Formats: sequence, structure tokens, C-alpha cells
Amino acid sequence: MRGWGMLWTLLLPLAWAYPQVVYVPLDDRPPSWSPCRWELARCPPKDLYQGRWGARLGELWGWLVGQPGHTLVASLDALVYGGLVQSRSAALSLEEAQGRLGVLRYWQETWGPVLAFGVIPRHPDAKDRARNLALLGSLEGRFAYVEVPWDDALPGSPAVGEAARLPIPTRPGADEAGQVLLLRALAPGLRVRVLYDRPQAAQEVVRYDGIPLEDSVRRLLASVRAVEVQNRPDLVLVVYTGSDPRRGVLAVMEGLRQAPVAVADIARVNRGDASFVRYLLDLEIYPWLAAYAAWGTPSNNLGAALAQGGLFAPTTCQRAGNPAGFCEARRVRALAQAYLEYLWGEVGRPWVRARFREPLGEEAAWQVLERLKTEPMPRFSLGRLEPTGLTFPWGRSFEAEWRYRFHDD
Repeated sequence: MRGWGMLWTLLLPLAWAYPQVVYVPLDDRPPSWSPCRWELARCPPKDLYQGRWGARLGELWGWLVGQPGHTLVASLDALVYGGLVQSRSAALSLEEAQGRLGVLRYWQETWGPVLAFGVIPRHPDAKDRARNLALLGSLEGRFAYVEVPWDDALPGSPAVGEAARLPIPTRPGADEAGQVLLLRALAPGLRVRVLYDRPQAAQEVVRYDGIPLEDSVRRLLASVRAVEVQNRPDLVLVVYTGSDPRRGVLAVMEGLRQAPVAVADIARVNRGDASFVRYLLDLEIYPWLAAYAAWGTPSNNLGAALAQGGLFAPTTCQRAGNPAGFCEARRVRALAQAYLEYLWGEVGRPWVRARFREPLGEEAAWQVLERLKTEPMPRFSLGRLEPTGLTFPWGRSFEAEWRYRFHDD
């Protein structure tokens, strides 16, 4: 028995290091690729993705068919077109696109369930919108679960109407969809309480979503198979709409009396509310949040906050058999990343856009990093956050990819 115990002690870390959920990201931008850094899923080699030029499809398919696992979370756009950008411009017939789904059918027949997501493209960027929609409309019943987020539904976009005609679940969003389906794969049944900083905000239509906020939240909870509750939640999702940062903090504090709190800061698009974040830092609340997201559109932030908060919640760790320290370290790293993403949207992006032209290179990265090092940095359980480097994965200012460390003061 002692020998078996020692063997189990040796093999258990290998089980965590070799996750049984396989993940094919939409592309290699930080929102898509972050789950690969969390070590909760097995991902393709990053060099199979080539930035805005898309994935090397033959090699990506070859990698996937050789990956065993109990669940696959996969981007249809990556496997059919090469990525989100390519889905808008690929010269591909419907029949060719459907044929490329064969790799997913093979995986499901060989290994296990496939959870897939495809995107209704942003208007008016897609050159063959009819083909994209026809492909999405043909997916009912093909895989264990398929959902279709729509991308950036500004006024005049046909996306909301197109989504209503599809026979599969739809919701606003896109870039966060991989994180959302990983939560569905790893922690279905999460008990979630939703708190709004303003109750009336739930009925409002927020920018880029095209539907009432409460409808976006309801669809998101269905995506992850969460159960909305008022009492004894595993996680509280605070939706901060920006009317008054003090109200937002009070909502966070109310949530913390029940469970870990994930904050979706949707007050502004692609950047957080500085006054609200300052309160969270001054009151030393931010380092103890389950998650924070402010990097994208409202639906991006809702999905990212819920996914990260749920994936690293203590109840999720217990159900997965992971030690508390495993998820705690990943919670802190994801929260540190989220703060740097907030800082990029609030300070870094406007600063670099005023001084450099795209494509951005090393000089821009070095100068803006020095500027950002002067900003307040939160102290986490692992130490005070210190950014040590950044790059521009697509050569543009919309996203930055960070390097950082924690150190003792």
C-alpha cells in the first residue's frame, strides 16, 4: 500500500500538468490564449498560430487528431478558416467549410464530447456572410454542445436578427467564448448570484450587445450551465455599469459576505472605470477578488469575469480534485493580468497611440512600459505586482501581452 501511495504522490502532479480537456483557441491574442497559460487545458503549440495571418490549418488539424482527452473545447473559426479575422475574408465554399469540420467529428467519435463555438461576424466586415451563417445553421445536433456568439452588434448590425434564426444557442460576445466553454467543461452547475450596481441597469441595452443586459447575463449563465441563485452561491458576479463607483464598491462588499466575487466592469468599452478601480485598490479589495474584467465589450467582460471567477473558485478546485494552492496561484495570476489589461486600456493605449504609429515595435513597448511602471501596483498574496515587459502580438495598440513578476516590498 505504501508503494501505491508513493506512486500516486508522483503521478498526481503529472495529472494536473497534463490536463484532460483539450482546447483550440480562436487565435493567439491574450483573451483567447490566456487559458493556455493557466494550465487548465492542453493547447496547440503557439507557433501554429501566426498572429493576424491566422493558424497553419494543416498542422493544427494534425496536432488535434493526435490529442486524447475527455472533452474538447474548440473554435470553429480557427479550425475552418484559420481564425476570427480569416472568417471574415476566406474564399471558401460552404461545402469546403463543412468538410473541414471532419476533424471535430473524428475527435468526438474517438475520444469524447466536443464543445464548439463559432462567431457571427462583425458587420459589415464579413465578405461571405451568407456562407458563415449557413455553416453555423448546419451545426445543430452535430456535437455535444455548440454556441454562437455574435461580434460587436452596433446599431444597424444584422447580427441579433441573424442569431434569432439559428437553431442553436446564441449570445453577444466572441473573444471570451473559449474561456466560457472551458468553465462549462470543467465546472458545470456553478451556483451564481448576480448583483448589479443599479437594479434598473438590467433592463438597459448596452453598447455592442444589442439586447438588454439581463438577457446577455441569462444567456451567459446558460452557456456555462450555471444555476442563478440568491442564497449560498459558489460565486457572486457583480455587474458594474458605472453610474457611481461607490455603489459598485458596495455591491462588491455585499457579494463578499456570501462568496468570492467576480467583477465585470462594463462602464466603458475596452477600458475600466478608473474611479471604481481606485476604490478597490485603496480599500485593498482588488487583490482578493475572484476575477476582474474590463478589457473588452460588455459581453467580453461579463464572460471573462464569470469564467475566471468560476474556474478558480474554491468549490471548483474541490470538485476537480485540485489542491487549494493550485487554483489560488492561478487566480492571483489571472487577476494580475486583468489589472495590467485595465492599466493598458486606461493609460497605456492612449499614451502609445499619441506617440507611435502602427505597427508597434520594441521602442514603443519599452517606452510605454517605463511609463506604466509609475502607476500604482496592487500587492497580492504572492507579492507586489511588477510588470517586467510587454509585446504587441499583432503589432497594434488594441492588445498588449505582458510579462510580470511578484516581489516582496
